[in-house]
Amino acid sequence: MDNNKTLAVVADREITELDLQLLLRSLDPQRAMQFQNQEGRKKLIQELIYQELFYLDAIKTGVDKEEDYQRELKKIQENFLKHYTIQRFLSTVQISEAELEDYYNAHKDEFKNPMSAKASHILVSTEEEANNVLKEIEEGLSFEEAAQKYSSCPSSSRGGDLGNFAKGQMVPEFDEAVFNMEVDEISEPVKTQFGYHIIKLFEIKPEGTKSFAEIVDVLSQQLLMEKQEEIYFDKINKLKEEYEIKIIEE
Repeated sequence: MDNNKTLAVVADREITELDLQLLLRSLDPQRAMQFQNQEGRKKLIQELIYQELFYLDAIKTGVDKEEDYQRELKKIQENFLKHYTIQRFLSTVQISEAELEDYYNAHKDEFKNPMSAKASHILVSTEEEANNVLKEIEEGLSFEEAAQKYSSCPSSSRGGDLGNFAKGQMVPEFDEAVFNMEVDEISEPVKTQFGYHIIKLFEIKPEGTKSFAEIVDVLSQQLLMEKQEEIYFDKINKLKEEYEIKIIEE
């Protein structure tokens, strides 16, 4: 996309593709979706033309020389300078690879992966129902088919698949049963507050530590924000010594 492409000219003032894109970005995302077509572009170009007409009229009638305008303009310039200076100051802050690695090595306990399991289950109301389902499985019905046929859990549509879950994530009775099973084992009925579960275990992953590569992006953002905050307040404290502050109302 050529941002310098001229879309319209009002008097001697060009309206470019960049002007259109800036207007589009200033809109609420939901509203902006309404203009993501050729008809929408035409409407936005018209709006930019109207704005240019008001601008030209303001210059012609001297609005830019009025005291109220100059006062508002000064406030806008001051606020922009504040935000620009803060952002420029913070943009100089960087986190080195060595800092990230040092932090990771010193805080590995913060990056633990808990023990987890991958399992499926069949949920029924009574122990008798559970035993009957188990009997059908022993006689050749697959666990997945049994789940689809008998389970009252929404996971039945997936053959009872619960996906991966961490130790402590499920209700205590279910959790205890799962993490004491062998891979590929099918449990006896397990009673919980929800009913009776027949569980099939597919995988157990032991507790481990996330690798540096897994967390480096998140860690980089975290440490950068912490370092920016520290340097920001260091700068504030130095400026407080340089300039007098009087708090009139608290």
